[in-house]
Amino acid sequence: MMRFRLALQRSVKLLRLICPGLSSLVYLRLIRRSGIFDPDYYRRAHPGLNWLYRRAPMRHYVLWGEAAGLQPCRGFSPAAYLTLNPDVAASGMAPLHHYLSLGREEGRPHRARPVERLPDCALRPLRFDPDRPKAPVAVHLHIYYPDLWPEFSASLRELDIPADLYVTLTWRGADSAALEQSILAEFPDASIHAMANRGRDILPFLRLLNAGAFDGYEAVCKLHTKKSPHREDGESWRRHLVEGILPRAGQQQCLSAFLADPEAAIWVADGQSYDLSDWWGSNRDKTAALLRRVELDLPRGPVRFPAGSIYWLKPLMIGMIHGLNLTEDQFETEQGQIDGTLAHAFERGIGVLAHAGGQTVRETSALTRSYHPPRRAPRYTSTFYLPQFHPIPQNDAWWGKGFTEWRGVVDAVSAFPGHLQPMRPADLGYYDLRATEVMGDQAALAQAAGVDAFCVYHYWFGGQRLLEQPLDGLLSRPDIPFPFYLCWANESWRRNWDGLSGEILIGQDYAPGFERALVASTLPYMRDPRYQRPDGRRPRFVLYRPGDLPAPEQNIARMRRAWAEAGIGEVELGAVCFHVADRSDVASDLVDFWIEMPPHGVVQPSAYLHGGPAAEGLPGTAPDPGFAGLIYDYGRIAERALAPGYRKGLPDRTIAGIMPSWDNSARRGAKAHIARGANPATFRRWLTALCDGPLSDSYRGELFINAWNEWAEKAVMEPTERFGRMNLDVLAEVTGQAAARPEAVQRHG
Repeated sequence: MMRFRLALQRSVKLLRLICPGLSSLVYLRLIRRSGIFDPDYYRRAHPGLNWLYRRAPMRHYVLWGEAAGLQPCRGFSPAAYLTLNPDVAASGMAPLHHYLSLGREEGRPHRARPVERLPDCALRPLRFDPDRPKAPVAVHLHIYYPDLWPEFSASLRELDIPADLYVTLTWRGADSAALEQSILAEFPDASIHAMANRGRDILPFLRLLNAGAFDGYEAVCKLHTKKSPHREDGESWRRHLVEGILPRAGQQQCLSAFLADPEAAIWVADGQSYDLSDWWGSNRDKTAALLRRVELDLPRGPVRFPAGSIYWLKPLMIGMIHGLNLTEDQFETEQGQIDGTLAHAFERGIGVLAHAGGQTVRETSALTRSYHPPRRAPRYTSTFYLPQFHPIPQNDAWWGKGFTEWRGVVDAVSAFPGHLQPMRPADLGYYDLRATEVMGDQAALAQAAGVDAFCVYHYWFGGQRLLEQPLDGLLSRPDIPFPFYLCWANESWRRNWDGLSGEILIGQDYAPGFERALVASTLPYMRDPRYQRPDGRRPRFVLYRPGDLPAPEQNIARMRRAWAEAGIGEVELGAVCFHVADRSDVASDLVDFWIEMPPHGVVQPSAYLHGGPAAEGLPGTAPDPGFAGLIYDYGRIAERALAPGYRKGLPDRTIAGIMPSWDNSARRGAKAHIARGANPATFRRWLTALCDGPLSDSYRGELFINAWNEWAEKAVMEPTERFGRMNLDVLAEVTGQAAARPEAVQRHG
């Protein structure tokens, strides 16, 4: 019986060898036309083959050999191809079939490389003085192949732009120490750092970036000693990549054109801007996980990414990469991988970061062809300002001793994978506004970014003032330049401010004559020379909830009369376009202007990702089980705010508004409302689109930002640990206050 079964199996195999089937015949034709199969190698490498299979080695490979892991030639390993390209293994497609059909054109790795054993390198903390003198730009070179240093040294000596040089060396012991001395002999001001062999050229770059090495530069050039041994054209490719962004002639002109191009985030050599959809390799899932670290998803439309990891980057890209918060332990141990690692995902992910900011990858030959008309800048920029950052007896009683806005900020927790909480302050720290000097520091940051005034909340409840100490302290310090005007926050304080009950803590009673008392409380501030008159004549005052007034027309008329009688004269009176139904309708012409205040009024059902009507769910993840709040998409909110139909519904004389972010997890915890996807890149996309369009119809061409320091709602322009000053830098770019200018390259030269 056993002999019969063996004979039957041999007969079946012989029949398959003679008549392999249509799909196998198509595969055989593909292999034959490629010329990749080496029958002599196959016979020598597998001497135990049956004589019949040795006569038809290609058929044996297709029918049985590939599944057994046999190699069709010296240069292709099916096992290595599956290991280096996990998506192929998951698809079930034969490795050589995939390589010939798709992988070869995609540049997929198809053979394992030996891993070089290098000595250990201690991980030392990196520190860079933020106030050190800097050239306009920085150049980072990572050296894995020391023999290529002379080639790169020649390129660096030919630089005709002033640049600071940073060099990282894959540590090879005494050889690296000698190379460091050689580099310093040629470039004595170079900053040189030894690194372990991990994360290819990406992790050394990130270690410098995360330590602040590249902060404050107009652009950063990233180079590395690239050999690409898996490619036959590795040497010529490297030289093309380097010479494309460091041309022998016209470096200043190219760099100036790059800096002047508002749509360019990354500059690469010609031919090195690839369509992401065609070049995923085994990196799609890793790239998606990487982007979730800044609340971004894989884009649906076409996106370009820079191939080869040799390019120039603008500051927004540096800030967004810092926001990824990548550390050494997240990078795979070096095993000769040519694809599918975090470093490869990073290469693709930065293209998405540029796309999120409304920018792209620009090739060298395209730098000088584009004409970019000047972007419309706001004529006047205001931002809401919260004075809640100091303790008061009332908050002690309601929320606990020593309560300030910071308490919830510190305790905020992440509600879903990639959720950017907690969001902590950076440059200004956890400040106390009883120290009036802080307001001077805030004003300096704001002015450098193009903010003209802080619209400070004025808390007045029937004669009782709250949180007045910061502004009162400012009045006694005329030396501190802090441009401001007031917004009367005329709503009752309730305990549901943090998601709890609606118990009223302190209410607005609007007693008869309240108008004159309110005006009296504003007079010391309006008489201060720092109080703003945006039109050059009238002091400005804003009502937060005009519809809450018992008789808006009469109340506002009495307020105007009281200011006039006090000698202030005519006041420019504005109001917020609020999203909650007010007690009474307010005629649009009752005030001089209105303020658009996202997210109020712009969150539509189509924007919801979780908890709202028709919520479609978070891409690739889900909130924690106990989360009972709302999550909506920041990008869709921006689209809604820019839509002509929405804007037509705003009152006449409305100041166009924008928010850098919105997330009140610090106040409401598991009941928070979160605008997922808010970061400096998406803020830039919204802001530039606003300036290119709706700003032209904004009242007096003004811009209003919600907000400067609403930390418990994560609506902040102030520097954060995660993104640094990037929101301010984005605003500076749009308002024309950015330090980086194309002419600065030549000026420093």
